[in-house]
Amino acid sequence: MRQVVFRKQARLEFDEAGDWYEKERPGLGLEFLAEIHLLIQRIAGNPEQFPMLYRDVRKAVARRFPYCIYFRERDRKIVVLAVFHSARNPAVWKQRK
Repeated sequence: MRQVVFRKQARLEFDEAGDWYEKERPGLGLEFLAEIHLLIQRIAGNPEQFPMLYRDVRKAVARRFPYCIYFRERDRKIVVLAVFHSARNPAVWKQRK
């Protein structure tokens, strides 16, 4: 299992999405956070199972919520670049290193 590191912007997106879902319905934010945590565990366990999307960046899609995690592997660590709503313009995360 690889260590997972969030870029600052990715952590902010993740936290803000959880807050938004919690405001929509109490408990929904916790469900969102739990699903994303499970997806991150899958990524950390076997990042190669997720498709290469752009250069060395891979994409993992959440099942219940319309979110994707964009990540790359660096020095045996998973670096989360974005926790991104699927309706957003993907050009935004591509600018991140």
